[in-house]
Amino acid sequence: MMKTENIIVGISIGDLNGIGGEIVLKTFEDARVLDFCTPVIFASAKTMNYFKTHFKSGINFHIVNNINQLAKGKVNVYNCWNDPVKIEFGKEDVKIGEYAIKSLEAATKALKNNDVDVLVTAPINKHNIQSEDFKFPGHTDYLAQQLEGESLMFMVTESLRVGLLTDHVPVKDIVDHITEDLIVKKIDTVYDSLKRDFKIGKPKIAVLGINPHTGDNGVIGSEDDAVLRPTLKKIKENGKLVFGPYAADSFFGSSNYKNFDAIIATYHDQGLIPFKTLSFGQGVNYTAGLNKVRTSPDHGTAYEIAGKGKADSSSFKEAVFTAIQIYKNRIDYEELTANPLKKANK
Repeated sequence: MMKTENIIVGISIGDLNGIGGEIVLKTFEDARVLDFCTPVIFASAKTMNYFKTHFKSGINFHIVNNINQLAKGKVNVYNCWNDPVKIEFGKEDVKIGEYAIKSLEAATKALKNNDVDVLVTAPINKHNIQSEDFKFPGHTDYLAQQLEGESLMFMVTESLRVGLLTDHVPVKDIVDHITEDLIVKKIDTVYDSLKRDFKIGKPKIAVLGINPHTGDNGVIGSEDDAVLRPTLKKIKENGKLVFGPYAADSFFGSSNYKNFDAIIATYHDQGLIPFKTLSFGQGVNYTAGLNKVRTSPDHGTAYEIAGKGKADSSSFKEAVFTAIQIYKNRIDYEELTANPLKKANK
């Protein structure tokens, strides 16, 4: 049963040599955040106290070895390891990657077991996390395996939402991945998320083209006409307000994106470059389509400023509040669908 008060926010600490520890501390140094949730950081007391000392933070942690020992109104730290960790800010380190995975796995387990209500992930280094036991290009792919549903990378702010048909796929392989089945699944996921997670009754979705100028009638590629356009036509005929494909080069510059509840880009940079240009520091990476809520900030480990006290925690804080709001929206949606007369009687 989902609850509306004292929402427990699980936090995976990410790459310890990056800015994750700093942005987590800065987020919860504002005690007002604790009025909205109970955070639990999956790391270790030694590690978090190291960060506290290094960044001169005034946070007092509540350390637990059992997830049932969490204290409301406190910043909880769940011990995932007890050994000392050598932290060297700004350095890529395979050993540090192992701790990032320990944190992620423990936090995901707690999410699956309903010990935490939502998950917010601090940035990882996609290279140093690779091992025989962990062969995922990022959080989204790992969580897609661990949790139920059709996962989709959904970059969101209050006024802009960008989903991806393909995410961490090499550019040379993008076209091979874009099939009618994939397009239908991803649009369904975005559509359902807009209704369930963002309270939009009749979502309006734009889809960007695969090729420049959506292929220019086959002059610059045939995929838009052969695959994308006819699939969108079928989807629209089935009742969804889906439009496109639109030429990506002018779509955002012309402010056309403001006419839609969400935009679906066909590949990673086509969507994320304009999204981060328009909203960097305020954007949130939300993994839509899963049975659990997971968000993260819209940036990486930022090794170049790690340990210097310069990291901006705005996006991480937005990720926390977005996770809380989506969790609450899902409660409202479930109540409404279980009792459709409730809306009519309001």
